Amino acid sequence: MYSARERAALAWTESLTRLSEAHAPEDIFAEVRAVFNDKELVDLTMAISLINAWNRLGAGFSVEPGAVEV
Repeated sequence: MYSARERAALAWTESLTRLSEAHAPEDIFAEVRAVFNDKELVDLTMAISLINAWNRLGAGFSVEPGAVEV
């Protein structure tokens, strides 16, 4: 259902989101590295980091989804 590139991105996202559990395993890094160039990997990692930061801020301040208008 997902392409190799999509599966790699999802696995990388999961590993970075759960760093305290798995510490970004080398096999997942190798998988994502095989299908993303340097810039794409940095862009993907930054997007993952920003989404995780917003999720942590929302959880920390008990923000309900949709409660804050931009």
